Amino acid sequence: MKACPEEVIDYMHDYLDGDIGSTQASELKKHLQECDDCQHHFHELKKAIAFVQSTSHISAPSGFTDSVMARLPKEKKKVGFQRWLKSHPLLTAAALFLTFMTGGLFTSWNGNDDFSFTKHDNLVVQDHTVLVPKGEVVKGDLTVRNGDVKIEGKVTGDVTVINGDKYLASAGSVTGDINEIDEAFGWLWYKIKEGVKGTVDLGNSQMVEN
Repeated sequence: MKACPEEVIDYMHDYLDGDIGSTQASELKKHLQECDDCQHHFHELKKAIAFVQSTSHISAPSGFTDSVMARLPKEKKKVGFQRWLKSHPLLTAAALFLTFMTGGLFTSWNGNDDFSFTKHDNLVVQDHTVLVPKGEVVKGDLTVRNGDVKIEGKVTGDVTVINGDKYLASAGSVTGDINEIDEAFGWLWYKIKEGVKGTVDLGNSQMVEN
């Protein structure tokens, strides 16, 4: 993100915590309309918070918070860090939650080596390759894990290939996004986005008028 006034980041945090004033909210909105980098950063923060809120039924293990706090620097640094935690509760919750969930998601990645794919009637499966035949239209998302996908027809949705390759013929087309995930960190980010999808409105109107 390019260099922007530091108060812009503070305004983002205040807005997400519900502590921003009307004047600061107007300044933030104006800046986001003019700066694509800050707008993208703000959207990512909102998605992370929405993900945490959508999984509020999941709780950390007993003693997890006390263990984290016990490892924080002592004296002045500890006071400063605790003050930041209290000032930005939602962002703190998002960071702790993502840290807690990382281990489980990596286990999910390492523990599933089976070939699998999204079921559609007009797909053709050859060994570990899923084919969308020429002239056929797959309506909806298509996900292939531990295999390849070859698209000669049309997919009206997203195509995700996990630990495999995709081949798009000249006559083939995909109306949504094409995602190729080959590493565990890519799998982690994919699962996070999958959890957020449908929760956050990514339209042009990203701010609530005060």
